[in-house]
Amino acid sequence: MPRLAHHVFFRLNDNSSEKVESLVADCEKYLRDHDGVVDFSVGTRDPELNRPVNHDFDVSLHVIFADRAAHDAYQVVPPHLEFIERQKGNWTEVKVCDSYLRD
Repeated sequence: MPRLAHHVFFRLNDNSSEKVESLVADCEKYLRDHDGVVDFSVGTRDPELNRPVNHDFDVSLHVIFADRAAHDAYQVVPPHLEFIERQKGNWTEVKVCDSYLRD
């Protein structure tokens, strides 16, 4: 089975450094360590890369799962749901891009 890449791009209502750091910290706390996660990273947009295609997000999350079943299980685990409840009030937009990876 192919690995599944789960990329999430968050645009925030309040994108102050405090709120951005809160989201990044919660990603690390609630989303990093789950069964089937083979790679995890979270980061912020580089404001110096101010191209038209690179401006609609404040925080990016990248989780690589061993397979689709691991991704599906992750969607309903309590830490993931708690993360959503804690942070969703500050989201203007969330873009999710899921794709199978080729070796």
